[in-house]
Amino acid sequence: MGLMYEILKELSSQSFYYKGVQVNLFGLPKFKDYSRNSISGSLSYMHKKGFLEYDDEKIKITHEGRKYITRKFDSLKQFNFKFGKDAPKNLIVMFDIPETRKAEREWLRWHLKKFNYLMIQKSVWVGPSPLPKEFLDYVKSIGIKDGLKTFKLAKGYVFEK
Repeated sequence: MGLMYEILKELSSQSFYYKGVQVNLFGLPKFKDYSRNSISGSLSYMHKKGFLEYDDEKIKITHEGRKYITRKFDSLKQFNFKFGKDAPKNLIVMFDIPETRKAEREWLRWHLKKFNYLMIQKSVWVGPSPLPKEFLDYVKSIGIKDGLKTFKLAKGYVFEK
């Protein structure tokens, strides 16, 4: 979901601080997988957007930051539907979701993998059909249905590596 999402998620949870940096129970920084420049740039961007404020050597999440993270938590529902690994791959899913909807695009890719779909290209996937109705209803409710097209194949797709 990106560094900005991870930072806001961590700041919205209860944690400890050491010299103004959020740390886990053992005193280790929580963002060890990102470079210092990436974290600094993201913090600066979030401060400019009004998501963060600096207070007595601490970084605090603002009301706007909490609203943003709540929207992100609530907006991307998880589905546990599983197709069998041997199910015929007879549905092509193609999508064109704009960069401004990156979180939704990544969410869709993640679910297609979870549904045992195989990626042909980043926005072209093949897998079992039909997609669950609840999933398609949710895709419509988050506003990405118009960028999603499905095509039923006459026979199952054979994936060649």
